[in-house]
Order: sequence, then structure tokens, then C-alpha cells
Amino acid sequence: MTDAKDARRPAGELEASVLAVLWAADGPRTPGQVQRGLGAGLARTTVTTILTRLHDKGIVARRRQGRGYAYYPVQDPQGLTARRMHSELARGGDRERVLARFVEQLSPDDERILRELLDPRSGER
Repeated sequence: MTDAKDARRPAGELEASVLAVLWAADGPRTPGQVQRGLGAGLARTTVTTILTRLHDKGIVARRRQGRGYAYYPVQDPQGLTARRMHSELARGGDRERVLARFVEQLSPDDERILRELLDPRSGER
């Protein structure tokens, strides 16, 4: 028998699911609309809690709608990934070493893209 606690999804997975609904939407969504978009058996209070946490992190914004809020993402998926990379870099301590390790692990294609982004003239050669 599975314990209810074991069946819970990690918070990061829930946040990702909520963000996917918001990114697919054509405008701001209320917690109830997000809940329906998830199609999962999540309580609306759980969805509201996730949206509030995302708002507190600056990942979504909200505007008044009736007695509650409607939420919308302030960054696209790529912007959010870049934000996470910056956060990890800031926690790393020795930034030069962290960046060096990151670059060492790049594929040749990713290395080429990074070089072109850092020096647009490098792609002209």
C-alpha cells in the first residue's frame, strides 16, 4: 500500500506543470483555470499555493480579477532556465572555476554557439 506522502509529486514538478499551463495560455489564468488545465486531482488551494510561491520568486506576476488574482508568466521557458543558471552560478563560490567546468562540459556545437554569442564577429570567419 502506498503512503499518501509517497504519492506526492515534488514541488519543482508541480511548479513546472503550473508554468506549462500558464505558458500555453493566451492570457492570465486564475487558480481555478490553472487547476482545470492541469487535469490532475490537485486541490485548488494547492494550485493557489504554487502560484503564490511562483509569484514570490518573481517567476509569475498577477493582477486582480474579482476577489482573487489571475497569474501570468513574466519569463519564457528559456529565460527561466537562464535565471536558474545564474542562481547556481551565484551559489558556486569560485565563479571562475564553476564557469571553467561548465565550458569544459559543453558539446562542440554548444561551444560554437557560446562563442558566437560572446563575440558575434566569430561567426563571420
